[in-house]
Amino acid sequence: QVQLVESGGGLVRPGDSLRLSCAASGRTSTISALGWFRQTPGKEREFVAAITWNGGNSMYADSENGRVTISLDNAKNTGFLQIHRLTSEDTALYYCAVTTTLTIQPEPATYPYWGQGTQVTVSS
Repeated sequence: QVQLVESGGGLVRPGDSLRLSCAASGRTSTISALGWFRQTPGKEREFVAAITWNGGNSMYADSENGRVTISLDNAKNTGFLQIHRLTSEDTALYYCAVTTTLTIQPEPATYPYWGQGTQVTVSS
């Protein structure tokens, strides 16, 4: 089992940048990839970015247009999602998730372990 705790969300202004964190615990040696997703009420969970646990490969949603950077600190078993030039459309509950059996994938169903999410609200 792997436990995940997200942090770093909050109320930010349009144009700001934000870094979200995802701390993993438990059987972290079994993790093969970490992904970030977001969800707004009434909509499906949306892929943002993913990275292999060794940091060797990453994937981003086409819609992010270079505004997003995913990274890891393996020594601390922590993943990060940096978002630049935030807009109101970035307002969502952001989740991190990990998989232990597959390489990076954009589909939420391929990630068995999820955090509780951290809310990001972009408003002036």
